[in-house]
Amino acid sequence: MGGQAKNKKKNKPKRKDNRQNRDGGLVDLSPQERMKVRMHEKAKKKTAEKYSVQQLLEKTQEYMDSFDFEMAGLFYMSPDVGHSKYMYLGQIHTGQEAVDYYTKGIQVLLSVLDKQETEVRSLPCAAQAGASGTTDESDEIPSRKDVSVAYCSLAEIYLTDLCMEEGAADKCRGFIEKALQYHHDNPEALQLMASYLFSTERNQEGKEYLLKSVGMWLPAQKQSAASSTTEEETQNEIPPYESRITTAKLLIESEEYEMAVDVLEGLLEEDDEVVQVWYLSGWVCYLQWEKAKQHQEREGSEAMEENEELKALQEAARSYLTNAKKVYISRHLKLYSKLRCDDQPMLEHAEQLLGELGGEIEEEDEDPTVDDDYEPCSDDEEKAEAPMEH
Repeated sequence: MGGQAKNKKKNKPKRKDNRQNRDGGLVDLSPQERMKVRMHEKAKKKTAEKYSVQQLLEKTQEYMDSFDFEMAGLFYMSPDVGHSKYMYLGQIHTGQEAVDYYTKGIQVLLSVLDKQETEVRSLPCAAQAGASGTTDESDEIPSRKDVSVAYCSLAEIYLTDLCMEEGAADKCRGFIEKALQYHHDNPEALQLMASYLFSTERNQEGKEYLLKSVGMWLPAQKQSAASSTTEEETQNEIPPYESRITTAKLLIESEEYEMAVDVLEGLLEEDDEVVQVWYLSGWVCYLQWEKAKQHQEREGSEAMEENEELKALQEAARSYLTNAKKVYISRHLKLYSKLRCDDQPMLEHAEQLLGELGGEIEEEDEDPTVDDDYEPCSDDEEKAEAPMEH
């Protein structure tokens, strides 16, 4: 017994040495580096058993949100499983880095979709219809729409961050066409094509794509709002909040003012603490007011001060712009004396418009939508877009 125990003790260092050799020679590393390698290897062995793909993604995001990138790396172990992590990394990076992440995510998506289609084709016809429902709900089930959205993200980078790169316009158009190839009714892809065409001064063609995009979701949203229902299918077809802000801008540029008002009203109903939405609402009412004035002058109809439509548009513009200024001040009051905020030009334009409209609405007449007890939020809670160029 004693001899056996002694032999086991002698053998332990040998097993440890073999392990080190297989790991590439931990002996040459510092104690801190060896510890990192061991943690990495330990995580590799355990995370696959302990966490599902969705949990791995949540853990990665949790550590990245707290800027603990080293720990995030420990959960980022399966490069060919799960496209969502690449989509997330693409969102928080810019330029070529974002392109690389989105490209990898698309590769993962296409690989999974190809595998799914191969499996479905191998099934009997009767079983193919229900094949998509056999996957565990906790798994990541990609679709052609996911591929379309990913291509939209790539196209948007070449419309913004990398717009000055050589061949940016061609790459942008190519990615938008890919997005429409995988989901021809994707409102975001249609809107991106409209933005691309506007940027190349093909305005009429761009307007057609824009109206088709808005037509895919706005009527259903208005109907849902009128009936006070929130059907999940309807909500899934509505583009993200920031994308709809861009929709409103493009509609205003296309002089589709009434449709822009419908989009902006939906945004305010969803979140009335975004300065830019109040500003755009005031701007579109101002443009309608200007257009109505010009029409009246041409027609030589009744006096402008007696025209109810003009008065209503003027008061609406004043109300929206007053609220834009109030929300802006509430949100940035503490920071305003320390730095110039990104939406400062928007505030200055709002003040200019208010001057033409007769000034801010007095406190007692002001629309009570923005509460006096409104507390500023952190800048992280709102990713405000740059104001429109005029």
